[in-house]
Amino acid sequence: MKRIDNRMDNQARPCTMQIDFVETADGSCLISTGKTRVICTASVEERVPPFLRGQGKGWVTAEYAMLPASTGSRKQRDGIKKDGRSVEIQRLIGRSLRQAVDMTKLGERTITLDCDVLQADGGTRTASITGAYVALVLAVDKLMKNGLLHENPIIGQIAAVSAGVVDERAMLDLCYVEDSGAEVDMNFVMNQRGEFIELQGTGEGRAFTNRELGALLAYGRKGVRTLMHSQRAALQGRGEHLLAPTRLVIASGNAHKIKELKDIFGSSYELISMKEAGFDGDIEENGTTFEQNAAIKAEAIMRETGLPVLADDSGLSVDALSGAPGVHSARYAGDHGNDEANNDLLLANMKDQQNRGCKFVCAMALALPSDQTRVVVGECAGQLLSERSGEGGFGYDPLFMYETGKTFAQMSEKQKNSISHRANAAEKMRELLYEVL
Repeated sequence: MKRIDNRMDNQARPCTMQIDFVETADGSCLISTGKTRVICTASVEERVPPFLRGQGKGWVTAEYAMLPASTGSRKQRDGIKKDGRSVEIQRLIGRSLRQAVDMTKLGERTITLDCDVLQADGGTRTASITGAYVALVLAVDKLMKNGLLHENPIIGQIAAVSAGVVDERAMLDLCYVEDSGAEVDMNFVMNQRGEFIELQGTGEGRAFTNRELGALLAYGRKGVRTLMHSQRAALQGRGEHLLAPTRLVIASGNAHKIKELKDIFGSSYELISMKEAGFDGDIEENGTTFEQNAAIKAEAIMRETGLPVLADDSGLSVDALSGAPGVHSARYAGDHGNDEANNDLLLANMKDQQNRGCKFVCAMALALPSDQTRVVVGECAGQLLSERSGEGGFGYDPLFMYETGKTFAQMSEKQKNSISHRANAAEKMRELLYEVL
């Protein structure tokens, strides 16, 4: 059932970010999330608060205010003493965005982030954090272009979103009508590594269950990921080079595979193993296709870690063996990962076969919290040799001869990674990641 603005429960409001909205600021962003609009500006001062003087460290702080007409009925302007809600929110903004900056690299200067709400329709604090981050990056970019900073102090990407339980349904990014009637209200502030900076959750009308918390967490992660994509789009050509790479879990403990993917993807993403992400369980790969197994692995680890997960299932498909070893490539001879035994069995099964056509296949799946799993497939055709050739690579590489006349095991890692089945799948995945992360 659709919501009052026709969104799905796990769908965020449309978000736009207009940079340089205030030309006199060191950095500025007008953020609109649904009908909520906030002007976020960054101002740089070549000084720090007294408690930091002489320490070689900088400071990031924030102020927040709702303009008089922002709520429909006129709101009194904040005087010398702000109302308690504004103080709470500006402290939250400051705490959150200090996590984005290495204060030592910033030097003894202060960046003040002013967040002024033009129109409020729920989620003003989360919109302020998300927009103020963009203004912060623009201010740092200006400092660096003017030669006042020589090393990038931005160490994290920060965004925030709300979620809640309304009419017994978990929902993402509540508008005012939903927020005012929510039984449970939560705010998520997260970084690009999928870590929580602040998590505010309250049972407004009733206590909430572990199941509801799990749904809200998944929605929150999805919402933050979407907003970070919008931040990078807004900063394209101005400050995106300053941003830290997004964390992506590789569903593997195979050191060779992880190294290959790191070489293929380069520095665009922070790739970590599933063990580094905190997953060390077993996954039953009971699919009948490479695509099914890749999705099974990615989704299992995503559910456990809450992070975007990239999984691949790959193997060798031999024409004369009706596609075998196929999904059983890694355990063809019985023991998982016994390359020597697998190659021996394959050679034995192909003895006296004239048709030596074969191909490596790689299905690569991307699993995202509260979102559909995407799968792409890459292939690399070749010929199966009757004896091993080459000392490099792993798996069936010594038996697989590419059209160049070299086996994968005879190629350098760079050569192999430019034409392999995994490289072909990764190129398709790279385009997909740009759209969704």
